[in-house]
Amino acid sequence: MTKQIIIERTLKAINQLPEDKAEEISDFADFVFKKYEEQELSKGIQKLASESNAFDFLETEEELYTVSDLKVVYNG
Repeated sequence: MTKQIIIERTLKAINQLPEDKAEEISDFADFVFKKYEEQELSKGIQKLASESNAFDFLETEEELYTVSDLKVVYNG
């Protein structure tokens, strides 16, 4: 089913409903759209962070401590 057919079918159903029920559908559509926007924004932020060079220094940082530096070994 194409997006246009879905829209037409939904509009037809909304036109047959009383005003309060049509308003509920409008509120739900707003909710779904805001949720979609948040997901897209989150994906964009994740992409920016993953492509960023901000934490590259961690890859070249030398190890300050080794296992031999431990005075007490915890064996749980």
